[in-house]
Amino acid sequence: MLTTIKKYLGPGITCLLAISLLNIAIAAPAVSNPVKPGSAIRIGMIDGLSGAFSNAGEAVQRNLQIAIERVNARGGVRLPDGLHPMQLSSFDNKQGVEESLTALKHLSDQQIPFVVQGNSSAVALALVDAINKHNQRVPEHRVLFLNYSAVDTTLTNEKCSYWHFRFDAHADMRMHALTEVIKTDSRASKIYLIGQDYSFGRQVNKSARAMLAEKRPDISIVGEDLHPIGKIKDFSPYAAKIKASGADAVITGNWGNDLSLLVKATRDAGMTTKFYTFYGNGLGAPAALGDAGLGRVRAVAEWHPNAGGVDSDAFYQQFRQRYPDPRDDYVHLRMQAMVEMLVTAIEKAKTTEAAAVARALEGARYKNAFHDAVMRAEDHQLIQPLYVSVMQKKGDNGVRFDNEGSGYGFKTERYFDARLTALPSSCKMLKLK
Repeated sequence: MLTTIKKYLGPGITCLLAISLLNIAIAAPAVSNPVKPGSAIRIGMIDGLSGAFSNAGEAVQRNLQIAIERVNARGGVRLPDGLHPMQLSSFDNKQGVEESLTALKHLSDQQIPFVVQGNSSAVALALVDAINKHNQRVPEHRVLFLNYSAVDTTLTNEKCSYWHFRFDAHADMRMHALTEVIKTDSRASKIYLIGQDYSFGRQVNKSARAMLAEKRPDISIVGEDLHPIGKIKDFSPYAAKIKASGADAVITGNWGNDLSLLVKATRDAGMTTKFYTFYGNGLGAPAALGDAGLGRVRAVAEWHPNAGGVDSDAFYQQFRQRYPDPRDDYVHLRMQAMVEMLVTAIEKAKTTEAAAVARALEGARYKNAFHDAVMRAEDHQLIQPLYVSVMQKKGDNGVRFDNEGSGYGFKTERYFDARLTALPSSCKMLKLK
């Protein structure tokens, strides 16, 4: 039912008693939580819609909204009593853990069965723990956590939970793809690591060191920084350190304004350093870099607008028609896949009850004309293809679409089939019988 029995050991409770209590909770039948006939199936989004990372939260909201609109356009979700529309309810957590836990309380009080979150692994880890406890305490109103972006590896390894499913490639999977590209770059010799000072940023730097040591032991790590998340307004001191180090490449997991301000500072410093990023293809980064990023900035993702193919193009163009403002142009295929997989699982389970939907999601497959992904049952990690793409000018080298009206887009440099992105998991998940 939860990741480990250890989570349920409290002061004065013996291990034997804790195991007995947990077995009772597992064996107890869940109280069905069906929606009323014709009423909406609600999804509660907990993310930052104000503060330093509001642009990231707003981008998520747009992606979820269009995915839900697609479902509702075909009638909604089919349950035994008929069709139900989907509805998104957003809760602003200002990127704070305490605010996120308060939002979860509001969400569960309203008996919203599905919570989605992703921007901040620190928040995701806190939510997993809180949802584990809530679902044990209130089994008649369990909550399922669908994670679209929090990529700390522990979430589907030692902190894995029956109630948590991740639809993004985790940090080590993304780093594996990036370092496979670096491995073949004969000009890469000195690399600087910089990231946000929390669990995710630390994991990115740790993974980079380990994988480079294995794949390119000749490469030197010439500097490493972890900076406060969302607090730095001027990255010029960091840019100066990178320049002074003589680095020919930077690896960063930075996202949101922390990424766009970093790349802007390096541009202003006149640097031509390569950037290997997790999120360098949006949220202002391409425009901030300008010509300085051409052929130098790389990003890793499950898809990008220039991935190619008629169906891929149609998917992207539908999003742009729905959100024509260039500032709104940040498309995540994984969020569309998440909503579609949730719909399929609800229809298979014939209920919105969290445990039944979780069982239906395990081993589920999402396949369209340009993407094929499977939810691995052992750790609830989505296994899907990854692209490493490189920044180019719109119109050059087959780059037909730019990002955010910047005049710069991304072209596929390496494509990794889903079988090549899957990494082993240490998850020891205790599941419902």
